[in-house]
Amino acid sequence: MSTDWKAYPAASFHDELVGPGGGAREAGRALLRCLSGLGDDEIAVRQQAAELAIKAMGITFTVYHEQDGSIDRAWPLDIIPRTISRREWLRIEAGLRQRALALNRFIDDIYHAQRCIADGIVPASIIASSKNYRPQCRGIDPPLGTWAHICGSDLVRDADGTVYVLEDNLRVPSGVSYMIENRHVIKRVFPELFENAAILPVDDYPLQLFDTLAALSPRKETRPEVVVLTPGIYNSAYFEHAYLARQMGCELVEGRDLAVDGDDCVYMQTVRGWTRVDVIYRRIDDDFLDPESFRADSTLGVPGLMRAWASGKVALANAPGAGVADDKLVYSYVPDLIRYYLGEDAILPNVPSWRCGEPRHLDHVLGHLDELVVKPVDGSGGYGILMGPASTQRERAQFAAALKADPRSFIAQPVIRLSTVPTFVTDRLEPRHVDLRPFILSGPQTWVTTGGLTRVALRKGSLVVNSSQGGGSKDTWIVDTEA
Repeated sequence: MSTDWKAYPAASFHDELVGPGGGAREAGRALLRCLSGLGDDEIAVRQQAAELAIKAMGITFTVYHEQDGSIDRAWPLDIIPRTISRREWLRIEAGLRQRALALNRFIDDIYHAQRCIADGIVPASIIASSKNYRPQCRGIDPPLGTWAHICGSDLVRDADGTVYVLEDNLRVPSGVSYMIENRHVIKRVFPELFENAAILPVDDYPLQLFDTLAALSPRKETRPEVVVLTPGIYNSAYFEHAYLARQMGCELVEGRDLAVDGDDCVYMQTVRGWTRVDVIYRRIDDDFLDPESFRADSTLGVPGLMRAWASGKVALANAPGAGVADDKLVYSYVPDLIRYYLGEDAILPNVPSWRCGEPRHLDHVLGHLDELVVKPVDGSGGYGILMGPASTQRERAQFAAALKADPRSFIAQPVIRLSTVPTFVTDRLEPRHVDLRPFILSGPQTWVTTGGLTRVALRKGSLVVNSSQGGGSKDTWIVDTEA
């Protein structure tokens, strides 16, 4: 039995595939024709085939439980892709490039002249109280003046079709390996569509990442030695660490594999002896990177690594201290930073935000907790959030107390009615809410992935898309409708 698209229940949201009246949106016409011809039973068979392929390929992610510890699970992929036209994507891509450039200039300014503070663009108190501001980075000049080489900015679309930036991830953004593997699986599931539709590729990311990292090498006369530094197998993103190292042809190392010598050069222990390292793609938080500079009890990092980086003997991506722009309070100033550093208006708007550290904003938030989303400014993974409309009176009372005790640590935003995509649920297609995380590489040039990782809230009505909280993923198709 095939889906009746005219009865598809997404009228109050913007559906990425199905337009008003049940017709396909421009980028999804070939896909909707295919789905209409298959019927629900055949779609179920293909969903099962995708799940078997994921298990056979060993695509996993780690979930943490207080009682059971860490558990490896098969990566959750729904086979119905999200489709976006290339024409629309070009504008989104331009907005992401603009944003990455402004954020890098902001970070560099914060660790040098701090002009944006002197000129009143960002209050000094916000930087001074930021948990991700690193005084150890003051005065350091990273290669190319770039601090956030890899950025993952989360995008959402509201019911009226507007695309907003929800947040920026500039410390150790993850998810790009799943974006690539999703495409490999979906090519197996819908081979006929890839033969007949102009779907732009995503599998060149590892090459672009390696070129971005290699350009940072302090030694220009030799082929750079690039390594991926991981906290180890128990990290939730270990699959991605190993995947990217393998795809780039680089060594995957832990802190115990590296050492800094008396000349502040970094060496890697191999079966052939010690080999000098030029670039480290680090997937370890600042706090654990170097016990000499940050947490003294860290066993994950490398003693002396900050000295080596500061002296220009090794490049680190992302640079330590880049997380100062990861703060959701700083996020609220990004449109101002784009105007300040680039002299341009932001191409992609922010979600309207209330800074709870400002008394007038705090009063508004406290009076509308049942209507707003309240977030910790340094949070991630969807944890520690109050979803006002779905909250209990007790939860709102707890958040009100937390806001009054430490207002600087929270921002609030209106509930965005996230766009939907048809998703296979049990035996039929139903709309489920999605966001999108594209990845931006900043080096000699700025490069943006063709699409990104679409995350989907698999529970009906849920707006929480994080895989650690029951969310799944979809392949993202940028379709050249003019080809």
